[in-house]
Amino acid sequence: QVQLVESGGGLVQPGGSLTLSCGTSGSISGITAMGWWRQAPGNQGRELVALTVGSSGTNYADSVKGRFTISTNDAQNTVFLQMNSLKPEDTAVYYCYVLALGTPYWGQGTQVTVSS
Repeated sequence: QVQLVESGGGLVQPGGSLTLSCGTSGSISGITAMGWWRQAPGNQGRELVALTVGSSGTNYADSVKGRFTISTNDAQNTVFLQMNSLKPEDTAVYYCYVLALGTPYWGQGTQVTVSS
């Protein structure tokens, strides 16, 4: 069974940086999209943070443009999220997402807390 394994979350001061990583524990073929979503405290739904879709390019939430960068290692089915200039409103549980042959896969989530 394929699982997505995230790492890199934690506590950081405003203005700081963190890098999230997500790899797969099993083999996935036919990946068409990889990305990150987040769920802030008190919110019921998840918000798209960044998504890279095959050759179509990358989309970012307006709130993170210019501060966050998504990258992938396609050979290792790994996706990263470099987060700079972090703000308290970036505090959330961040979830890795992979879409492969029409099937979505989710990581277990990693907590990011931005606070002084």
